[in-house]
Amino acid sequence: MTEFFTGSLKAKHGFFTRNGGVSAGLYASLNCSFSSDNPEHVRENRTRVAAAMGVERAQLLGVKQVHGDGVATVREPWAEGSGPAADALVTAVPGLALGVITADCAPVLFCADGVVGAAHAGWRGALGGVLEATAAAMRDLGAQEIHAVIGPCIAQASYEVGADMRDAVLSRHAADARFFEATRPGHWQFDLPGYCAARLRTAGVKAEALGLDTYAQEQEFFSYRRKTLRGEPATGHQISVIRL
Repeated sequence: MTEFFTGSLKAKHGFFTRNGGVSAGLYASLNCSFSSDNPEHVRENRTRVAAAMGVERAQLLGVKQVHGDGVATVREPWAEGSGPAADALVTAVPGLALGVITADCAPVLFCADGVVGAAHAGWRGALGGVLEATAAAMRDLGAQEIHAVIGPCIAQASYEVGADMRDAVLSRHAADARFFEATRPGHWQFDLPGYCAARLRTAGVKAEALGLDTYAQEQEFFSYRRKTLRGEPATGHQISVIRL
């Protein structure tokens, strides 16, 4: 049985865990990324996710995520795997489910009356403005009061970064140093969900974070950083979905 967390959004949504699928080994078990793993396993996993959201798999749409700020406005379904290169989706079409996959980056689900959105926000995408771009695309569809929930992602206590990443963030706004906590010379821990929440609120979006750590909570979530530090060759990705 698939497992997922929810926030306070009015639209049907779910931040799915890694549990309840058919994938095996390093992808066990609800891996929803076609970038690796047995594609038939991924299709079955996505079928289960779609069923939990009350749609067919063909109505569960995603994009080719590139760690940028592009947003796709969805007006009709596209063939599985043929979504555009982007890191967020918005729609005003009932019955379409929007999904993003993550394995430490922040999945952010958005909701307003008659419009929903989903964004994949790693530090590069968040810095580049993908969250603000998602809100703007929703407003283009008529959204007014927008709410967002930041789902499972790597937490500050688990996310040590170097000077190059910190310098990139601070080059935009020096006050964002508040999202970094020094650990050892040349290294800091970065508060990705806190940073995302602040960017959302500045954009006029009411935001909350679930406070779930993908790195620390191994039984619930895949984590790219955990895989890297262990020297493992691969990892799966969880999916987060919202629909009108």
